[in-house]
Amino acid sequence: MVTSLSAPQSIEAVLGDEAGDLLTHRAKVSKDMLHLPGPDWVDRIFAQTDRSPQVLRSLQQLYSSGRLANTGYLSILPVDQGIEHSAAASFAPNPMYFDSENIVKLAIAAECNAVATTLGVLGSVSRKYAHKIPFIVKLNHNELLTYPNQFDQIMFASVEQAWNLGAVAVGATIYFGSPESARQIQEVSRAFARAHELGLATILWCYLRNSSFKQNGTDYHLAADLTGQANHIGVTIQADIIKQKLPEVNNGYGAVVEATGSSYGKTDKRVYSELTTDHPIDLTRYQVLNCYAGRMGLINSGGASGKNDFAEAVRTAVVNKRAGGCGLISGRKAFQRPFEEGVKLFHTIQDVYLSPDVTIA
Repeated sequence: MVTSLSAPQSIEAVLGDEAGDLLTHRAKVSKDMLHLPGPDWVDRIFAQTDRSPQVLRSLQQLYSSGRLANTGYLSILPVDQGIEHSAAASFAPNPMYFDSENIVKLAIAAECNAVATTLGVLGSVSRKYAHKIPFIVKLNHNELLTYPNQFDQIMFASVEQAWNLGAVAVGATIYFGSPESARQIQEVSRAFARAHELGLATILWCYLRNSSFKQNGTDYHLAADLTGQANHIGVTIQADIIKQKLPEVNNGYGAVVEATGSSYGKTDKRVYSELTTDHPIDLTRYQVLNCYAGRMGLINSGGASGKNDFAEAVRTAVVNKRAGGCGLISGRKAFQRPFEEGVKLFHTIQDVYLSPDVTIA
């Protein structure tokens, strides 16, 4: 029985009816094809790349911090929602997080590997905290004050500003599939190249955005084949870590072609017959496979806050870990609840990665 959670409930109990399926599933693609997280991650994976000694040091700092230190796994608090979703929608449920310092305090209390947030948040407290927890500066954002609302990631900060405030990494989002994606790919590629020159690690939010990705009531923004290709483009521009939403469906390519009656992209039927099934671990493993077979770690997002946050967080962590991913990045589920509950949520997630009973599928 899996009993590693610090809370009274075991992982099995939290997963409920899905426990047997999620904890014993045997993946379609063998784990032997993947580069899997471990204590020697930076030495084994990044030391052979073109990353400079300064980047290796930054990556090692990231992977050697917090409760998951030196496991190869990451637990990160991201709070860019004040821009992405508006401060009102994000912080009204828990107004203490209008104060930027409390965001960093939560990450420290939760023993996260790092805190990822805006230039303004980190700059406002950098001299007090930059040496206490790794900083990740999110460089670009989608803002919702312009009328009518637009959906475009635009640069808010420079790599130099991130370096000056003591960050170990920069993050950025690309809306793959959107009309603006070509510009975003070029902007982020240049920013990541500059970050590596200055010794900073790079993390890419590989999100999809196109109205045609929603067809007949199904959201193919969460399709394994489309998100997998977004990941593959992300590692092509040298993201050291990929952030992606957990996949829920597959064959987004086929759905778009069928709905629009026009050609779209390219895929292969073996993706759906030999490389994936409809099981969440297989869908997520395909995401990992597209990150150079796991050489660049996949962290999945925790999603919006709701009624079953703890159970959903445990489920996402189990799927990510068993698929071969390297961690979870969870924001609203943590900061939109009382402080101590937010800390407990992170510790619950971390328990999954620390459990020897939750194995690679």
